Amino acid sequence: MLATAKKTTYTYGAGRRKAATARVRLIKGKGNIIINDKPALEYLSGNKTLMAEITDPLAATQKQKDYDVSVKVNGGGLAGQVDAIKLGISRALVAEFPEFRPVLKKAGLMKRDSREKERKHYGLRSARKKEQFSKR
Repeated sequence: MLATAKKTTYTYGAGRRKAATARVRLIKGKGNIIINDKPALEYLSGNKTLMAEITDPLAATQKQKDYDVSVKVNGGGLAGQVDAIKLGISRALVAEFPEFRPVLKKAGLMKRDSREKERKHYGLRSARKKEQFSKR
C-alpha cells in the first residue's frame, strides 16, 4: 500500500543580501516562523529586534496570523540573513497578493540592498586601506 504525502500549497519568494541567500515559503497557517528547521526566535538567539525586522512585511500587510513562514537560509551573518529573509517574505507576499506591491514598496521592503564586500586589491592592506605615508 502506498502512503500518500500530504500536499501543501505554498507561495515562494527568494531574497539575497550580502553573502546570504534565503528561500521563503508562505503557507496558510497560524503565524509560525521556522528558519532552518528551528523556531525563528531560537535561530536568532532570542534577539527580538531581528525577529521584529523579519515580521515587518507581514505587519505592513496585516497577514501576521494568516501565514506560516518556512525559510531555508545560508551564507553571510545573522544581519544579512535577516535582510534576505525580509526580502523573500515581501516577494512571496507580492506573488500571492499583487495588490500589496505598492504598500510594501512604500515601506521600502521590495528593494534589494546590492551592497557587497569589496575584494582586497593588490598592494593594499585591504580593499582600500593603504600603507601609512611617511614624509621622511
